Order: sequence, then C-alpha cells, then structure tokens
Amino acid sequence: MKISDLKVGQGKVDIEAEVKSIEGTRAFSKYGKELKVANAIISDESGNIKLTLWNDEITKVNVGDKIKIINGFVNEFNGEKQITAGKFGKLEVISGKKAEESSEEVQDY
Repeated sequence: MKISDLKVGQGKVDIEAEVKSIEGTRAFSKYGKELKVANAIISDESGNIKLTLWNDEITKVNVGDKIKIINGFVNEFNGEKQITAGKFGKLEVISGKKAEESSEEVQDY
C-alpha cells in the first residue's frame, strides 16, 4: 500500500516509509496516566503523511529510518490526515541507526 492510497478512517494498514522529520515531544495526563506524543512526517514515492508516535515509539525512530507500520490506522486531526500504529498495530524500524545497533552482535572479551 502507498501513502497516496490512504483514506481517513481506514484500518488494517500495512505500509513502509522513510522518516523525514520528527517534531518535539509533548507530555500530558489522560485518565491519570502520563502520556507522550510526537508527530513525524513519513514519505514514500507517492507522497507523505503525518505519523503520530506514542510513548516508547518516540525513542524508537530517527530521521532517515525506514519504518514499517503493521495494522495501522488512518485518522484526521485538525483537518490533516495522519497515521498511527495505535493500540492494535505495530511500528518496526526496518533500517536505520537503531535497527543497525540492535542487529550488531555484542561480544564479551
């Protein structure tokens, strides 16, 4: 699936894209929980879309990373189309700094 094919309200979205930028993190309380959110812009050859990153996802991705969203959801906020992995989806880093670090073997000498 390509970014240009995404429609507001669409679920079960699997997509691969590159992280172009990440905005600052905002923290807030909801239902007595401390939450963090940040927006990123991701793109593929068909266009770009805002990606909403929640909590641990924020530190998982870096600008330039190639990511895969599995079972994502497309919504709209302030008239702008966005995608998120959400409660039921998953965000994976396919290639980039963090992916390379986690794939390197650690050896004890």
